[in-house]
Amino acid sequence: MKRISVDIGGTFTDCFFAWDDKYVEAKALTTHHNLAQGFNEALDLACRRAELDRDDVLSQVDSVRYATTLGTNALIERKGPRVGAIVTHGFEDTIPLSRGRGYGEGLDPSMQQNLPAAERPEPLVHRSLIRSVQERVNSAGEIVVPLVEQNVRTMVRELVDAGAQALVVSLVNATENPTHELRIMEIIQEEYPEHQLGAIPVLLGHQVSGRKGEYVRATSTIVDGFLHGIMFHAMSQLANNLRDSGYDKPMLIIHNSGGMAQMNSTDALQTIHSGPVAGVSAAEHLSESSGIGNIITTDMGGTSFDIGLVPAGGVKHYDFQPTIDRWLVSVPMIHLETLGAGGGSIASYDRIHHSVRLGPESAGSDPGPACYDRGGLRPTVTDADLLLGYLDPDNYANGFIKLNRKRAVFAVEEQLCDELDLDVIDVAKVIKRSVDEQMAIGIAKELRVRGYLPEDFTMLAYGGNGPLHACGIADQAGIRKILAPPFSSVFSACGAGNMKQLHIHERGVHVVLYNATTRGLYDSYDEFNDIVAALEARGAEDLRRQGVGDGAIEHRLEMDLRYGNQLVTTAVAFDINRIHGVGDVLHLIRTFSDIYSKRYGEGSAAPEAGIRVQTIRVASYVNGETVEFDSLHHDGERTLPTPVGHRDVHFVAHPRAITTAIYDADALSHHHVIPGPAIVTTENTTYLVEPGWRLEPSPQGAVWFLKD
Repeated sequence: MKRISVDIGGTFTDCFFAWDDKYVEAKALTTHHNLAQGFNEALDLACRRAELDRDDVLSQVDSVRYATTLGTNALIERKGPRVGAIVTHGFEDTIPLSRGRGYGEGLDPSMQQNLPAAERPEPLVHRSLIRSVQERVNSAGEIVVPLVEQNVRTMVRELVDAGAQALVVSLVNATENPTHELRIMEIIQEEYPEHQLGAIPVLLGHQVSGRKGEYVRATSTIVDGFLHGIMFHAMSQLANNLRDSGYDKPMLIIHNSGGMAQMNSTDALQTIHSGPVAGVSAAEHLSESSGIGNIITTDMGGTSFDIGLVPAGGVKHYDFQPTIDRWLVSVPMIHLETLGAGGGSIASYDRIHHSVRLGPESAGSDPGPACYDRGGLRPTVTDADLLLGYLDPDNYANGFIKLNRKRAVFAVEEQLCDELDLDVIDVAKVIKRSVDEQMAIGIAKELRVRGYLPEDFTMLAYGGNGPLHACGIADQAGIRKILAPPFSSVFSACGAGNMKQLHIHERGVHVVLYNATTRGLYDSYDEFNDIVAALEARGAEDLRRQGVGDGAIEHRLEMDLRYGNQLVTTAVAFDINRIHGVGDVLHLIRTFSDIYSKRYGEGSAAPEAGIRVQTIRVASYVNGETVEFDSLHHDGERTLPTPVGHRDVHFVAHPRAITTAIYDADALSHHHVIPGPAIVTTENTTYLVEPGWRLEPSPQGAVWFLKD
């Protein structure tokens, strides 16, 4: 296996490089003005560490996988084209009204409780760029009002004349019968042939989302259209950069559904949060190969803190209608909870509570934290970590970034010391305690809302700052076991290297597996099987377009089910793809009941209320080679390694500095045990072992933090 995987975050670009049995990790600062530059720097460093020539590597690797936050940043900054929308006549105001309360989507809970004071987001489609066409399809897919084609031609011309740079078509009930949307596409091509329309993208709602729900499907298509041009040009720039270096294969893009695909089979919407999702996928692979049970993933980078859930048994948690920025969309996305807390999160004074407020604003990589000495003037979490003695100013990021302690002191004094009436060290402790508490609350909430107890989970700590804050977070969350996985500082990039080529297609349905009123079982087998077959055909077509042979394609059936009129739906993966009789229906019901009971407790299943299917989903994928993880445990004797030095370190729970042993990467041998307090500094991250914890390394670089 020869593979390059890259995860570009808000602060660092992470690279994981697999060359046969050699695994190499590298990091570089993200270059937002040209993402290819940061990619090249990280790859160059990985090649130097592997003692290989860069051009030779790119000419021989089997794939380059790429996860990006470009789409997320473009939404936040509203950097996109003027989007025009075509809707069914009478539904012109559905998008701007956004379900009446849609302007609360994406706000924190405190603001959602005070919607009259909330600010509406700047619309991605202005009301002046929405046009309606005369047509109507009912919920059964029957055409009630035929499409008036002259009306369509008029509306398309008006949108183009008004300056629309992307066109979105989202008609009522198009998921049941897309005839009118497809015909509008043909009319646009007739009116504006490719040589005239140029690069203006035209997106159809039923192709972006197969679920019912007119507003959410329209929003999904609009977000996709808004990001299409940006993602296309950025990805093309990176692909050209690779081609100039001798890489002649298609570049693979990570999807937030947990798979990947070539550029010609990727929607811009699918790239949102793709980096953190790659980390969750890596955790899932680690759980399956090691059997360590329930995992809560925590990815702390420079800009954000991402929480994912991987229960034992591999049950996926999807967001059925995730909120991206301020928009509710309909796309099958692996569930993530993202907090605006990372190493670069800016600490400011909260006058109302007379305390420190952290984030969501981040210093990013340019100018970065004050201690980076690149012009940053505001204190961050990284500045606090440096002042408390956790970071080695001469050996941060493998020595590529020299930290300036005086700059960190100046930033904290100027912004916070006088306001809080505390000295520099005490303010740094407040910052450390606050960020750990904020992240612990997010973890506990994520677990308890879904019926889990924190003490039943192993916390997976990765990202550049994960092992540094892991003990403080776990102490406050009530977790007693932490695992910094192999390649923890670039774990999401490692996960990108393990992903399958995968496409997910779904369709909203109304299928009643068990009718509580008639006490009857579902018996429309052909109708169900036809839907599954159509979804499989779409997935197979996507993969064939990328050069995959039919014999390598596999399909997995998943459905979103609920009992009776419950609001909560549960995603269930099945081991059969067709139903041919009562036995198969009962098997589906039994599988749903077992998974529901494991998730919510024995006796919680309620089949007597009826069992309904809301969405049928098919994942079409290709299995491939994966990075193999060694054993995570060592049962032999352990000894205390010799420290390379000592320094005074400040801990939140202790009033005075503690003389703390300092170790280098050589201490991370599975023959060693390191009691806290201690610090282990490596090329890519820092392991902080707080008092009351001990560190036990495992093979392949995995490290356990265990509560004494």
